[in-house]
This record gives sequence, C-alpha cells and structure tokens, in this order.
Amino acid sequence: MSEAKGRILSVEIGSNPPDRLDKALARDVPAEASLSRSRLARLLAEGAVTKAGVPVADPKAKVAEGETYAIALGPAEEVATKAEAIPLKILWEDADLIVVDKPAGMVVHPAPGSRDGTLVNALLHHCGDTLSGVGGEKRPGIVHRIDKDTSGVLVVAKSDRAHHGLARQFEKHTVERHYLALVHGVPDRSDPRLGGVKGVSFEPGGILKITTQLARHKTDRQRQAVLFHGGRHAVTRARVVETFGAPPALALVDCWLETGRTHQIRVHMAHSGHGLVGDPTYGGRRKPSATALGPEAAAAVAAFPRQALHAATLGFVHPVSGEDLRFTADLPEDFAGLLARLRS
Repeated sequence: MSEAKGRILSVEIGSNPPDRLDKALARDVPAEASLSRSRLARLLAEGAVTKAGVPVADPKAKVAEGETYAIALGPAEEVATKAEAIPLKILWEDADLIVVDKPAGMVVHPAPGSRDGTLVNALLHHCGDTLSGVGGEKRPGIVHRIDKDTSGVLVVAKSDRAHHGLARQFEKHTVERHYLALVHGVPDRSDPRLGGVKGVSFEPGGILKITTQLARHKTDRQRQAVLFHGGRHAVTRARVVETFGAPPALALVDCWLETGRTHQIRVHMAHSGHGLVGDPTYGGRRKPSATALGPEAAAAVAAFPRQALHAATLGFVHPVSGEDLRFTADLPEDFAGLLARLRS
C-alpha cells in the first residue's frame, strides 16, 4: 500500500541493539523507508509504534534482539500553506523530485512577511497529489535555497526517500553548483591588494579561492559576516569569464561552492573587494566608472535593481535511480540585457 494511503512498516531488531527503543528503530528501520529520527520520535509519541499490537510510546523502552515492531505510517498530512497557481519553469520532474528555474523576485519558502507567492506555494499547486509526503506532511522537501533576488536552478524533493538522499549529498558537499555573478573590479592574482586580504588566495589557472567562517552578523540579523573563529566553514572558488570596460571595471565571474552557506557568494565576493553589482546588502556604494564603461552602460549598471547573481548549473546524483543529472538555466532577461549593454 502506498504511503499516501497509509501503510504498516515492520521492523525487526537486529543483533546487539542500542539500549533504547528510539535508537534501535533509527538503526534498524530499512533505509528505503527514509524515516528521520525526528519523524520516528513523533510516531512514537503518537502511539503509532506497536509491539504485538500494544502501543509503545516510551522512546527509552528497553529492546531485545529479534523483537518485531510495527510502525503505522498514516497518509501524509495536509499543510496549512495554500497552493497557488503560479507559473513555473520546469527543467525536470519525476515521482521523486522536481527541478525548476526560479525567477528573481520569488521567495523559496513561506516566512513572516512572505506567506504567499513563494516557490512552495507554487509547487503545492503544481505537484498536487503527486507529493507522496516529506516528514509525514504533504509538502515539497526544500533541501537548498537561493535568495529571493537570485535566479536559477533549484531541486526540490517530492518524496521522503528523495529528500533524505538529496540532503545527504548537500551535507557531503558532492553537489555541483555554479553561479554567474557580475562583480565590481576584476579579481586578478597580480593585484597586490588581494594578497593582503585574509582568507583570499589563488589556485592554478587564476582561480580565486576564498576560505573563511561565516555567521550571522552581531547587530544586523539580516546579514552574514566573515569570521575566522567560530561560525561555519565556507569555501568559494571563482574564475573570471569576461571583463568589461577600458580599463576593465567589471567582471563576469563563474563562482562555485564547496560549501553552501547563507549569502555565501555575496559575502565572500564583497570580502575580497569585488562585491556584486546591484547587491543592496553587501555591494556597498561603489559606483561604476562612466569613463571606463561609457555613460550609458555605467547608468545601466547603477540602475540594476537586484544582485547580479544567477544559479546557472546544478549537478547531482538522482537519490533514487542513481543517475547522474546536470541542469543549466539561461540567464534571465534582465541579467542578459545588462551584459548585452556592457558588450555594446
């Protein structure tokens, strides 16, 4: 029976079990069931775990090798978030996951101040009954995000097994993620200033590497801050794809992530002295050079209304089929138009 209709999962406790039920179940539940520890805890509390027909709700209950427990997996619960008929650009979809090209201006997940018009609202409408349930709820599984004003490729799980499999890949940093960013200045190993910026180095091929810790800013909770003690480890690499101006005043860079922290590319490029064009949070007040770019192009750069950042490529292993998948998204019209103006 499908989990959408509810099913009973039978779990036999293996040899040398842990000393408490919740840990034993977490160890011995079949991997394909994709039950997280938090969901198992909820199922125990709800009385959905039984032994010989008798509910066992105590997570600390003693267990023995060979005991069999039944876990009642009810149908996925409806969520309060409303479904909205918002057009989506779908790059891939099957029973377990969906890959979309998110437009700039769309929030990924509902939050205070952004309850409607989000990607999740759109996916609830688009996917409908094809959502088999994530964490016991009939919702899409968000395993990574891109900022509201960043465009590009995003993968979302439609099933528990896909959610767990994708989350593991992101946790192990095996997912390929490339972004295109338009930045002020040109990152170059010959620039003596960069040699003095802590955490900044160059690898063969002129690849810029930025290695720091990142954490929420102490006074502005909407920002992230570069640290070298505490916080979370973050590594960004970038190479120059194209330069603009005479002398060069802007650069289109290909950035790829070893880690994936909030605002990572935006913070790291700003830390290196090459903040993103249009970034209202980290870009500073740096004005494009009308002398180098020409007055019309400089004016177009100054008027660009968002950070010039696009999630161009996403590659991962399908968490169910094992197939290698790789998706690319073309630059959106505003970003492509700005580059065309710079090239002209």
